[in-house]
Amino acid sequence: MHDWRKADRGQDAAPTVVRSTWDYIHHLDAFRDWLRRTAAAAPLWNPADVLLGNLDKRYLLELAARGVPVVPTLLLERGRPTDLAALAAERGWEEVVIKPAVGAGSFETHRVAARSGEATAVCRRLLADRDVLMQPYLTAVDGYGERALVWIDGEFTHAVRKSPRFAVDAEQVSEALPISDAERAVGTAALAHIHDRLLYARVDVVPGPTAAPLVMELELVEPSLFLLQSPPALERFVAGIRRRLAG
Repeated sequence: MHDWRKADRGQDAAPTVVRSTWDYIHHLDAFRDWLRRTAAAAPLWNPADVLLGNLDKRYLLELAARGVPVVPTLLLERGRPTDLAALAAERGWEEVVIKPAVGAGSFETHRVAARSGEATAVCRRLLADRDVLMQPYLTAVDGYGERALVWIDGEFTHAVRKSPRFAVDAEQVSEALPISDAERAVGTAALAHIHDRLLYARVDVVPGPTAAPLVMELELVEPSLFLLQSPPALERFVAGIRRRLAG
């Protein structure tokens, strides 16, 4: 596998599609530098500014500010004292999900009772060296599941159901599934400000308390696109790359 950390773009610089840089969360500054250098040498798909803006999940707060339905999210800042139980109680959250603001593959993602000692300990440990997000645990993921909406070169192609995944859990996904009108509308709203600049994207949604879909994550850097589940999506991905190379 090509190691982005050792990449050196020279005279043979070629367009780059970022696909499996899942360790970037442990080398964030180096990865940011690599994105900027790579984009300066040749086209980067998706564009560097889009990727840089998607590295930190505080983008969820920006989506919410634009009116996109998003899972309620609190940003807890590194090193600042936090009364987790009080924050959750104010919002009526009994169970919460705590995770780093910069993360991938469910790294350090925890489901905990908001007023438990475990929640306090996890939050204190993570806040020692990183910003953290806290969200209510939405029980719909236990049944309907989290739906990953795959978007390739101008349109949503398919979805998969993902089972809840925390910390070191293995990912479990379904076959390709249709996308409901409500899910498509929310996914379209999440991508509205950048859709014409993307080769690929994934919008992860889950039903909220009223059953309306909410955005859990917007994946623009290195998402699994579940192309094995949808051969037409793979064909569209290849065609999108070819079209860009020819253009």
